[in-house]
Amino acid sequence: MATEDRRKSSWARVTLWAGLLAGTLDILAAVVTNTLRGSTPTRVLQSVGSGLLGRRAFDGGWPTAAFGLVVHYVLMIIIAAIYCALARRMPWTLQRPVLAGAVFGVAAYAVMNAVVVPLSAFPYTLSYPPSTLAIGIGVHIVCIGVPMALVAAAARR
Repeated sequence: MATEDRRKSSWARVTLWAGLLAGTLDILAAVVTNTLRGSTPTRVLQSVGSGLLGRRAFDGGWPTAAFGLVVHYVLMIIIAAIYCALARRMPWTLQRPVLAGAVFGVAAYAVMNAVVVPLSAFPYTLSYPPSTLAIGIGVHIVCIGVPMALVAAAARR
């Protein structure tokens, strides 16, 4: 295999692992934080699916929860692909992964909440009291941005 092909394959694997790791950490954080507020894991996963299915996601039981989980991982792999593409062009991100991951986590939170969710079929209006904002940003830094950055940096060593 040519060197360029190996690099592309390597980045594809890095993207997949970064997306799976961040996706797992993020969905666990979502389930825990929302369960503490009275929700259920099924409802959390259905809310992810509602971005495509709208209100009917909440009437579908485990099938729409499973659909939400698939959607969640697809989104995380896409987000990881964006991070890895940026990291390939900005070497400092591989040298300072915690900082780069924190910045990327905040950016991912902003894009998800200001662009993706409003353009989706999610059936509820979101509000951002300070505690919700702090938890959301914190989770995106600790569970998404930094793990993706650390996976990418480790793969380059």
